[in-house]
Amino acid sequence: MSVSLLAQNLHGSEIIKIAGEINELKRQGQNIANLTIGDFDSNIYPIPAELKQGIVDAYANNQTNYPPADGVLDLRESVSAFLKSRFDLDYTANQILISGGSRPLIYSTYLALIDPGDKVVFPAPSWNNNHYCDLTNAEAVIIPTRPENNFMPTADEIAPHLKGAAMLALCSPLNPTGTMFTKKDLEEICDLVIAENKTRKAGEKPLYLLYDQIYSQLTFGKHVHYNPVSLRPELKDVTIFVDGASKCFAATGVRVGWGFGPANVINHMKAIVGHMGAWAPKAEQVAMAKYLRQDDFVKGYLAELKGNIQASLNTLYQGFQQLKAEGFNVDAIEPMGAIYLTIKIDYAGKTTPDGTVLKTSADTNFYLIKEAKVAFVPFAAFGTDDNTPWFRVSVGASTLQDVQELLPRIKDALSKLK
Repeated sequence: MSVSLLAQNLHGSEIIKIAGEINELKRQGQNIANLTIGDFDSNIYPIPAELKQGIVDAYANNQTNYPPADGVLDLRESVSAFLKSRFDLDYTANQILISGGSRPLIYSTYLALIDPGDKVVFPAPSWNNNHYCDLTNAEAVIIPTRPENNFMPTADEIAPHLKGAAMLALCSPLNPTGTMFTKKDLEEICDLVIAENKTRKAGEKPLYLLYDQIYSQLTFGKHVHYNPVSLRPELKDVTIFVDGASKCFAATGVRVGWGFGPANVINHMKAIVGHMGAWAPKAEQVAMAKYLRQDDFVKGYLAELKGNIQASLNTLYQGFQQLKAEGFNVDAIEPMGAIYLTIKIDYAGKTTPDGTVLKTSADTNFYLIKEAKVAFVPFAAFGTDDNTPWFRVSVGASTLQDVQELLPRIKDALSKLK
């Protein structure tokens, strides 16, 4: 049966393909440490108790009808206050859109701003921008990034590609790397956007900035989250933020995201989200509105969550640095934010005990799944070259003990390669 060109050309999630391999091995009775999905095991990292009770109460109070198209007003006002207290950002309720997680916000941003053939500039690795370009028939302009800069794009790398572009898509802390923009680097990129927009004629579409900060509450140590509008207020009219509760409250299944930006763009996004029916459930919205106002509970929950996530990330980081010191061809970048660690496992060309030559990062990954009972995601799943020896590690579905136990298995598996 014939299907649309879009359906023919759209690629499935590479992460889900890896998950399929893991699930098959689990069905065979094998215990695989799955560090692939950017999610939380809710038995290890439950949502805040006060939020859970608020959701139960909202259902008990029959908050089960359609929510408003742009989200429950009480929640939008709570988000407005949250943005002010956390980032000193001033966005009113009519500049905020609630949706079922952050994906509909990203997709509706593309649909509201991008015409077929428009240029969208984004770095690799990054999450799903290539797929959203496919969905909107955009011209994807992919900026390769370097480990020397923690895989964050720089102004020098971006500058040659902004002329005539419709959107620049950025994320910090970055999925998949767990790394972040420095203040200086983000300021330089902001200045590029401002300079480019000064060249646009009256009535011409500006260069928009999509800024995904869904992990902004999960930062570690000395690392500070920065955003374009705080650094350069003149960007407020062209910046669309993507944010929400999914990651900072381990609430991926609760499906409450919030986007914010210029009211005229948000209004168009509201119509698109409404036609998709991609609303957050009303009971969850009512509960989230109440929870965000309970600042002591929010701070307490974030402190505990960040401490546990950081402990797992640091254990992995230190473990890989120890392997590197012992002569293994591996490396890792210091964890800065999110739930991810960037690791390097450079064993392409090596031969497994059964005589198979590892040719790509995917080969290395599947070898580790079978031999070390651990699964990562190659950066190739995020738009880089298939031969890039770097991987994303996600710790949200693992305990600290899980992480500690997998390191000797990795060492043993790598020792068997010739």
